[in-house]
Amino acid sequence: MSTIGLIGSGLIGGTVARLAVAAGHDVVLSNRRGPETLVGLVAELGLHARAATPGEAAAAGDIVIVTIPLHAYRTVPVEPLHGKVVIDTNNYYPARDGRIAGLDAETTTTSELLQAHLSASHIVKSLNNIFYIHLGKLARPNGDLERSALAIVGDDADAKRTVAAFLDSIGYDALDAGPLAEGWRFQRDTAAYSEPYFSAGHSLTAAAQGADPGPGQPVTVDTLRAALAAAKRYRDM
Repeated sequence: MSTIGLIGSGLIGGTVARLAVAAGHDVVLSNRRGPETLVGLVAELGLHARAATPGEAAAAGDIVIVTIPLHAYRTVPVEPLHGKVVIDTNNYYPARDGRIAGLDAETTTTSELLQAHLSASHIVKSLNNIFYIHLGKLARPNGDLERSALAIVGDDADAKRTVAAFLDSIGYDALDAGPLAEGWRFQRDTAAYSEPYFSAGHSLTAAAQGADPGPGQPVTVDTLRAALAAAKRYRDM
């Protein structure tokens, strides 16, 4: 098993950490507020978890997950991630992140921005298009008929294989959706963003307003592939 470094330990990061520890991985958690603010989560996760600074989590991780607000992506430490596989969960929310010209013009994607910042790392985008509660609830062992798929994109084939193996270990199939430039296909407001994992009678819009998100529903590779193919760029909506 691997050591998973987390830069950001909020709703998504905490959920991934729980799944990773359950799968036998060690996790090193970090956030911008300091290790002392993660005492409760570390205690919950047990002996396979510890808190650290972002730089320490980056250095310790065999795989490192960046799960912070997009506007803070330039704070991700560069040197400790040299040559490493980095999973990017970022999404662009202008109300939170401010306007980013390249994303508004659709000349780049969130993960390409992080790749430019971490030029010596191998960025793979994933884990960004499923509601965090469903991420925790829909994990299933390999071979389970109700196993779900998550999309991955990246420019390095070995890195994508590494991430696919990690997703497999925490309960998900991986659908390779191409290079980083294709990450827009499962960004917010596209057909593949979150809604496929909501069961009937529930929605992301309602969940974002505090409604019960429901148990979620399995999303097969074929269902996800169709959603990715149906994606439209913002300018075409």
